[in-house]
Amino acid sequence: MPKLDRRGAVCAALLLFSAAFAGVRAAAAAPAAKEAAPILKDRIVAVVDEDPILGSDIERDAALGLVARNPGESETAYRRRILGLLIEQRLRFHEIDRFGFVQVPVDQVEQNLSEIRARFPDPAAFQRRLKELGMSENSLRQLVTRQLMVLTYVDERLGPRVFVSLDDVRAYYRDTLTPALAKAHQPVPPVDDVREKIRLILREQRLNQEIERWTDELRAKANVANYFDQGGKPLPPVVKTIGPKVPKP
Repeated sequence: MPKLDRRGAVCAALLLFSAAFAGVRAAAAAPAAKEAAPILKDRIVAVVDEDPILGSDIERDAALGLVARNPGESETAYRRRILGLLIEQRLRFHEIDRFGFVQVPVDQVEQNLSEIRARFPDPAAFQRRLKELGMSENSLRQLVTRQLMVLTYVDERLGPRVFVSLDDVRAYYRDTLTPALAKAHQPVPPVDDVREKIRLILREQRLNQEIERWTDELRAKANVANYFDQGGKPLPPVVKTIGPKVPKP
């Protein structure tokens, strides 16, 4: 086999190096050429006192059936209503964080989780939906606990403001229950048989009114930005989640 002289060997080495370098450059450029356009994974749909609410939060509540759809409600109206409820929920969460820890019975949490599971045909379907939402049963349990904390707080703080008198019960029996049963051609029970049921109905109605009043007060003091209907308009570039507000010195 003929031997290359020194000059020929150097030229051959340079040619090999140039080819190898060109291959490296081509390999480095290939990913850039194939780089796909950015894909929107999530977006901010509202901000409550610098605490963002994401589109995935709406998707979670819809997918798990945490908010029932009204008859004939469009998809856009349904999701807009969910966001409104999430904003109210976030306002209440912040107030509870400022107030302090509220104990929630474990059995109540598990009961709510069982009700959510029952909305799915089988456990496997429930687990698949959690996986699609990027959630685990533990994270769902934490969410349910937070929601129940609101109810516990409301019952402890606002419940004492609600009073149902015997006259209120009789008025409901006379003006609401009796006409409704008569219209449906159903027998009207004696007032004593339904007194406690009527009292609970009236208490729940008045407690809901107190919750609405309380939430309106929280909203009036908060900084709430709702971007649901802004379409392609710019959203806040940076937001952060904060805990309880610390008074400035």
